[in-house]
Amino acid sequence: MNVLLVEDDPKVAAHIEKGFIGEGHSCVAARDGERGLAEALSDDVDVIVLDVMLPLLDGFTILERLRKDNVLTPVLLLSAKSQVEDKVRGLRSGANDYLTKPFAFEELLARVEGLAGRERESGDKTLIKVGDLTLDLVNRKVQRGDTEIDLQSKEFQLLECLLRHQGKVVTRSMLLEQVWNYHFDPQTNVIDVHISRLRQKVDKAFNVPLIETVRGTGYRIADPVVC
Repeated sequence: MNVLLVEDDPKVAAHIEKGFIGEGHSCVAARDGERGLAEALSDDVDVIVLDVMLPLLDGFTILERLRKDNVLTPVLLLSAKSQVEDKVRGLRSGANDYLTKPFAFEELLARVEGLAGRERESGDKTLIKVGDLTLDLVNRKVQRGDTEIDLQSKEFQLLECLLRHQGKVVTRSMLLEQVWNYHFDPQTNVIDVHISRLRQKVDKAFNVPLIETVRGTGYRIADPVVC
């Protein structure tokens, strides 16, 4: 995965670069908006991590120019601006995701890998498989082994989100944004309720559970252990 990082804070940029390289990804960094825009127009960028407050050109302006020029590279906005109106502006400008500072690198990594994965899978891939579980994106069907599982719409979206991040922790905020389109925490137990229902249908009747709870963080689809 080739990541373009547009971030003017040297400490934050160094931390992110080190993290991506440590995970085996390529990371090119730009320290101002004009350089960032020039790098973003290249053809070999898979995902752009774009700070909002930048010298020369701010992140919103860069994003608007990219989308105006029909550059569809996935963009994650990274910003200290945490107000709902800032997130809404970013998403309406064409951002694919929005993460506020301070953040854990693990969450940034999961979000960026998710964006890159969706971009790669946006062609003709219609099935997601993990172990004996199959998610059919076209027919909206789920099957585990020989058993077809009936899921409600939100349960299906929740399972799809977890499967697309297989082996990675999916935080509660990611689930709220990607499944319920909440760009703030409404202090609801909706995730817990739906995870419980999903486990009843996907895991309870089978020998190997797939959905793990990562205490204090979120959930993960584990790599199935074959006995």
